[in-house]
Amino acid sequence: MILVFGSLNVDLVVPVAQLPVAGETVLGESYRIVAGGKGANQALAARRAGAEVRMVGAVGQDAFATVALQDLAAAGVDIDGVARVDAPTGAAFIGVDRQGQNQITVASGANLRARSEQVRDGWLRPPGLLLLQMEVPETENWALLKRARKAGLSTLLNVAPARSLPASVLPLIDWLIVNELEVLTAAAAGGRAPQDPYQAGARLANSGTPTLVTLGAKGAVAFMKGEAWQIDALPVRVLDTTAAGDAFVGAFAAALDSAARLPEALRWASTAAGLACTVAGAQPSLPAHATILARLAEVAPARAIPVPVT
Repeated sequence: MILVFGSLNVDLVVPVAQLPVAGETVLGESYRIVAGGKGANQALAARRAGAEVRMVGAVGQDAFATVALQDLAAAGVDIDGVARVDAPTGAAFIGVDRQGQNQITVASGANLRARSEQVRDGWLRPPGLLLLQMEVPETENWALLKRARKAGLSTLLNVAPARSLPASVLPLIDWLIVNELEVLTAAAAGGRAPQDPYQAGARLANSGTPTLVTLGAKGAVAFMKGEAWQIDALPVRVLDTTAAGDAFVGAFAAALDSAARLPEALRWASTAAGLACTVAGAQPSLPAHATILARLAEVAPARAIPVPVT
């Protein structure tokens, strides 16, 4: 069972010819309203990849709450831990250009009311995995990590959006997933700011926290103390990259939950991330187990690479 504590949003997605620069207005022909939020996206990605999943977070008492929850419920994610609070459901405003690149502004809303106390002690019993992101109050994440560690549950933190992590938190994390910008912020907590994502990932791993760095079209690299593994990206025609990172995290979590070894979990995650780039929208793009399996052979097995000097 994967327990996801995190954000639930609605996404207002606008296709545009090009993304605006500061002070610029660009026009889009239309927009779509779809469910999103990193927590909900990763919960759904893990569920579609084959895992049993429970979602804990907060939505408002507005019409957007129904949109935020409907895909999770339809997929069989347990949403009993999602609270209804007196705040608007979180929303993301997403522009997507013709190359599939995006620009996102998030209004947190109800996500700021998510509380670790919503997670019952009985939900933290191993075996299982606690999956967290950074779109809810970080103090609630840290409190839940402490409870999970005490209970013996495995933990995975996706440091997105980018934040610096307190040194006291790192020993509570079994897996850290970051992109090539987020890893620089996360690794800077020790006082030395590395400039290279490979070096930053290796530094975090050497401090005791296994770290995965997603690299977009270049795939991903995983660092553990004394070893590193590279996985290529699935070759696809990119339509929308909005949920690629969430697809990677959710599929990786599902693979871990099924006791897959690291190289195979990386292959599963990279395939899912690539597939997510081929469909517009966040949750509509998250691939099913059978779809991932059908394309898995197109990604070469993860290979060991030299560990960067830190």
